[in-house]
Amino acid sequence: MPHSRLWRTTPPLLAVLACLAAAGCAASSSNDDALARAIEPSLRSAASGAEAGLDYKGAARHYTTLYQRHPEDRGLALALARNLRYSGSAQQAADVMQDAAARGPRDADVMAEMGKDYLAAERLGLAVKSLEEARALAPKRWDIHSALGVAYDTQGRGAEAAQSLARALALSPDNPEILNNLALSQALAGRLDEALATIVRAAEHPRAGAQIRQNHALLLAVKGDAAAAERLARKDLPAEMVKSNGEIYRLLAKGAR
Repeated sequence: MPHSRLWRTTPPLLAVLACLAAAGCAASSSNDDALARAIEPSLRSAASGAEAGLDYKGAARHYTTLYQRHPEDRGLALALARNLRYSGSAQQAADVMQDAAARGPRDADVMAEMGKDYLAAERLGLAVKSLEEARALAPKRWDIHSALGVAYDTQGRGAEAAQSLARALALSPDNPEILNNLALSQALAGRLDEALATIVRAAEHPRAGAQIRQNHALLLAVKGDAAAAERLARKDLPAEMVKSNGEIYRLLAKGAR
């Protein structure tokens, strides 16, 4: 948002700027508070807009500023952690959730996000512990069961992973995110044909995102069809990345043959 527009729509900020421009008016903590209050609505809008536009690093920067001002706000803590995780700073996200848990009760939202953060940071023991605590607090949350399925799979606990993913699908049938995780679990178990059928179901869902389609491409390559994998990759990825991924697909397909 341009600064000129911000000034026109926030009279408190105008008053602060006018005060600072006057030779006899010194900046004070009350002026700082007025400035922060004036900017905050625009900052919240910028944060949510950045996240909606998939600019997770930008969203995390905005949420960091807001959270520093309102460390007691769990909604801000969750939003900050989520965007840090999405932008590749999973351990930092987990630290934010630990801070939030220390400030209040360890509720399902905090523990679920903490578990997902630790999972992304590849700290599997902490991920499972946090997610199991979240499951006990909110046994009907499909996202917790789905994340637990991924965590169990990564630990080599295939039977428990299958149970968690089945429970997630029972709570949210045909959910593409769960189907994606189930397909990868089936592939890890060596059931590649079953995994491909499942990932096709996920990819054909109206809410399926690019990551699901790229996982579909990966499984096609593992099956031995590098050309089909590369064609699918072109739907979402820039040419340079398709070229790079294509080399990986060919290596995987060669291994399959």
